[in-house]
Amino acid sequence: MTTTQPKQPPARVVVLTGASSGIGRATAQELASRGHTLVLAARRADQLMALALELDASGTRVVAVPTDVTRPESRQYLVDLARGHFGRIDVLINNAGVTVQQGWWWDDPDPMRVLRVNLEAPIELTRLVLPDMRARAAGHIVNIGSVAGRAATNGIYSASKFGLRGFSLALRRELLGSGINVSLIAPGFVRSEMTARARLPMPGPEVVARAVAEVLDRPQREVIVPGGYRALALLEAALPGLGDQLVRRLIRRRYDHS
Repeated sequence: MTTTQPKQPPARVVVLTGASSGIGRATAQELASRGHTLVLAARRADQLMALALELDASGTRVVAVPTDVTRPESRQYLVDLARGHFGRIDVLINNAGVTVQQGWWWDDPDPMRVLRVNLEAPIELTRLVLPDMRARAAGHIVNIGSVAGRAATNGIYSASKFGLRGFSLALRRELLGSGINVSLIAPGFVRSEMTARARLPMPGPEVVARAVAEVLDRPQREVIVPGGYRALALLEAALPGLGDQLVRRLIRRRYDHS
């Protein structure tokens, strides 16, 4: 009697932005462990190159492309290199993200950078990869949003993540029947450089990395991680006044410590 081995999901060529640290780094490690081919993009070239060597010393399956996603020529170079090196792009993961450095967004010298990185860059990168994906009737766009795109607390950051959520959900409908999947991963607080000052228990970025890897095999419209934040999203929709009270306490505490 012969036993049938479980079918392995196919390896894909994945372009991953914001790959040098946090969720991006954890996602690169998770996807590499599952056999995917990776094109890693981030601004910090040294960290990016070190990660690529860690994941694939031969340089045949993982390549690093220093990229500033806010620059059109840098985005184009990333997409052109990925296609030239591996022949196609199966998956685009728009993970690069920033927030205001400290204080209130209106005191930041360049608050619109948050929109350029978190919203404009994913839209423009998606626009660059879609023609080839549509021609092949295959592909997957994965956008890394945030629970802040469901429960707003920071004006400029939440604006970027609300926008990314709307873009993702609408794009999915625009591409129905095309063979291209669109998924939104919405993390709550997880350990990263961006949450370093947050004083609350947080899981590591690996929980998000696993959600990304799993959605490539079983596409979903929207995934909130960790799972406990689903209740927060539902509560915000049902009882926004309660959210106002919680935020008011946080803001009062912030003023008391400033």
